[in-house]
Amino acid sequence: MSSVELLSGRQGNMPNVGLGLRREMLDEFCQTTPREIEFFEVAPENWMTLGGKFGRQFKQLTEQHPFFCHGLSLSIGSPEELDTQFVKNIKTFLDTHQIAIYSEHLSYCSGKGHMYDLMPIPFTDDAVMHVAKRIKQVEDILERPFILENVSFYAAPSAQMTEQEFVNAVLNEADCKLLLDVNNIYVNSINHQYDPQAFLAAMPTERIAYLHIAGHYQEDIDLMVDTHGADIIDPVWSLLQQCYQLHGVHPTLLERDFNIPATTELLKEINQIHSYQQQAQQALSARFA
Repeated sequence: MSSVELLSGRQGNMPNVGLGLRREMLDEFCQTTPREIEFFEVAPENWMTLGGKFGRQFKQLTEQHPFFCHGLSLSIGSPEELDTQFVKNIKTFLDTHQIAIYSEHLSYCSGKGHMYDLMPIPFTDDAVMHVAKRIKQVEDILERPFILENVSFYAAPSAQMTEQEFVNAVLNEADCKLLLDVNNIYVNSINHQYDPQAFLAAMPTERIAYLHIAGHYQEDIDLMVDTHGADIIDPVWSLLQQCYQLHGVHPTLLERDFNIPATTELLKEINQIHSYQQQAQQALSARFA
């Protein structure tokens, strides 16, 4: 099954659940991949220059399983010119491994130099037009649809609209798909004091390509940090269930970037996602029975 077909949200009669692949997982998953993990996601920057054993193992897995790519350093909102050579390198990597799905963050990480962090784009009309133009440039080079992720952010410089308005404006102007990160909605709702359910409901169902869910770190009672280094907490699980109820079941990826437990522990959260997907599908079927 191709990654394009996977975006239909079903494999046979089952929705799809994936895991972010880390190098330390290669030995295990090249031996056997649990059937509960139905696709993998990688940051192409971390894999496209690998050779040797890691390169061979990665190629083995991409030949056996559907893969998505989720970029880190495209810097779609940067004020500097788009690094077209970098985008061409991404395309070569995607073509080599026959990966159709490419997403990136609605943020930037470069100006005159590279900042190695995801910075918030000002929520302005000018920024909407700027980002949309660059998205179309990337699509032309990649020859693939561009999927944009709502990001966690900790300041909103020069904002002329809300995050919700900005995300929707960019999606509409660029006419692109959305990678909806459920944990980022929750983190931002605490840090910026808004209703996560209202934000979730305002996202355009028809543009959602797939979902992310992850854990985070509570710095203080009103400060959450998006780390992908902890277990998912109950309010985020609840938001995922609401997302399925509002927008239908979409492929959902578990992100875990450090403090990575044994696969048996990761499978507990992966199976929790499966369970919520099945419940949502059953509820939908009953509604139209």
